[in-house]
Amino acid sequence: MKFLKVAGACVNQTPLDWDGNTNRLIAAIRDARSRNVNILCLPELCICGYECEDAFFGDYVLRSSLLQLEKIIPETEGIVVSAGLPMMVENCLYNVCCLMCNGEVIGFVPKQELAGDGVYYEPRWFKSWPDDLLQSYTWNGKSYPFGDTVFEIDNVRIGFEICEDAWNGIRPAQDHYIRNVDVILNPSASHFAFGKPEIRRKLVEETSRSYTCAYIYSNLLGNGAGRLIWDGEILIAQGGRLIAGNQRFSFRPFQVVDGLIDVEIMRRHKKKSFNFEPDFKVKPLRIEFTFPATGNDGVQKNGGKTMLNSMAPVSKEQEFLEAATLGLFDYMRKSHSRGFVISISGGADSAVCAVLIHQAFQRAIAEIGSEGVREKLSYWNSANLAADSNSWLTCIYQATANSSVQTLESAKSIANGLGATWYHWNVSDLFEQYKKITGDSLGRQLTWTADDLALQNIQARLRAPGPWLIANVKGALLVTTSNRSEAAVGYATMDGDTAGGLMPLGGVDKAFVRTWLRWAEKELNLPCLRLVNQLQPTAELRPPEMSQTDEGDLMPYDILEEIEECAIGDYKSPLEVLRTMRGRTSDQILKKYIRRFFVLWSRNQWKRERYAPSFHLDDKNLDPKSWCRFPILNGGFELELKEMDEFES
Repeated sequence: MKFLKVAGACVNQTPLDWDGNTNRLIAAIRDARSRNVNILCLPELCICGYECEDAFFGDYVLRSSLLQLEKIIPETEGIVVSAGLPMMVENCLYNVCCLMCNGEVIGFVPKQELAGDGVYYEPRWFKSWPDDLLQSYTWNGKSYPFGDTVFEIDNVRIGFEICEDAWNGIRPAQDHYIRNVDVILNPSASHFAFGKPEIRRKLVEETSRSYTCAYIYSNLLGNGAGRLIWDGEILIAQGGRLIAGNQRFSFRPFQVVDGLIDVEIMRRHKKKSFNFEPDFKVKPLRIEFTFPATGNDGVQKNGGKTMLNSMAPVSKEQEFLEAATLGLFDYMRKSHSRGFVISISGGADSAVCAVLIHQAFQRAIAEIGSEGVREKLSYWNSANLAADSNSWLTCIYQATANSSVQTLESAKSIANGLGATWYHWNVSDLFEQYKKITGDSLGRQLTWTADDLALQNIQARLRAPGPWLIANVKGALLVTTSNRSEAAVGYATMDGDTAGGLMPLGGVDKAFVRTWLRWAEKELNLPCLRLVNQLQPTAELRPPEMSQTDEGDLMPYDILEEIEECAIGDYKSPLEVLRTMRGRTSDQILKKYIRRFFVLWSRNQWKRERYAPSFHLDDKNLDPKSWCRFPILNGGFELELKEMDEFES
């Protein structure tokens, strides 16, 4: 019997962090080698970081990537390792995986299918490599195979599918099957999205079954560059069965998961179904190296049933907690910020942001300990850093005459319940001064009858400078609390409640925000959320006697979410949205809501262009820098809305 111990590693990398990235990769390789791993798969573009963006065009990025590769190569004594980097060949840039073994480079395999939809822009930088093309690449005076090839090491055939390669109908795995490949490595940079892990795991399992192979999948980990969150998933499957995996969203710098595969049993199964002659357009590259002996005692350390049990499906609420908290923690430490500041309103959005920040530190301490947190935040000189939550989060409630006792008590309860620093300011005098100065300049008094929107907006805007000042004094990160529903219709004041360096809720809608907050009160045992969960969402920018509510200003949030999904997610016209949603309420009311959505959407693209960076959490993100493009100046859907208005049921 021929057993091999194979492993995948997830690594928390930062674009262009050359020393840090390389040190983490070397640590992962040493960890794998200490477990007697034979083959280790590291993630896609892990040397430079996946999200280098237009820096990929810089020659220094290519030079530095190869220099770091030179540091990694000696670490591969006695082990086969793959690592990703960008490379230039014949004036074309490629997304490449380098396979190394025994302190030597074996060859380079470039990506064939480039990710160019949604959050991905790989075709902007890279060129796809043609199927079956193999040539040589000269580096440091030596020539190496570069292209679509299979490696044969100690009579074990190894092939690659690099992330997007595996998500297409025509994929390298089909060629690998014909070439009798035993092990397929999939180095990936696959962003987190709700529900994606189940799809990914099915892909890995089914590939290993359909193509009778062992399949090793390794993803990046953490918040790499600001918007995308990598869940760090590692999957090892053989013959349609998942044999090893890991806990996602780790706060550790890397994880290595290993599993034992049986090469001979795969070959016996392949003999039963492989009833045609292999057609090798590309001959396997045979490498002189013998894998160290591995016992058949099953999966080691982080592998095995205990890890697989931790991979059971979780709720969307739990996924959001894990993704957003890791995203926040990484964003803070990689930007060298010293905690967070929130202008807390007592409402749902700011409450969720406060809870996520609190939970980010709680989860980090639970996994890596107080000393581990202190080490990660070494730039932050605070003796009580890992024990005193009032150093992590500052909450500022800024009241005007329009603020209610209920929101004050809610905000105070949340801040105190989370152990945050709490400030209660009254900014009514500032509001009155702005009214007077402006009124004097215009020669008339400002009134709610004539100047409703302007008076609402100035209240939101005058609440921005104070939190910015506190954040600057503390060296902290000011968080803006807007959600995706508000981004869709521009229900936020630019330079007011949109002020901040990060927008954690930009990827989730208001309906989910409220659902999650009720979940958090119960599942996270946070009684401080009881008051906010009883409140009706309101901006509290009009006088109390005007009974302002968010849904009164807009429409019911569940309807807004459904219109957005149809109009933006499915690219439907107003009439098509109406036909899709008929029956939710009367046609007359539905037309009013649809018209309001499209008018507000088309007017407010300039706001979406200016919002702070937000986490990409599903495939309905409205961030024009990572997902949804729309012209700032546009026709306002006039023809399409007229078509809807003229539609008779």
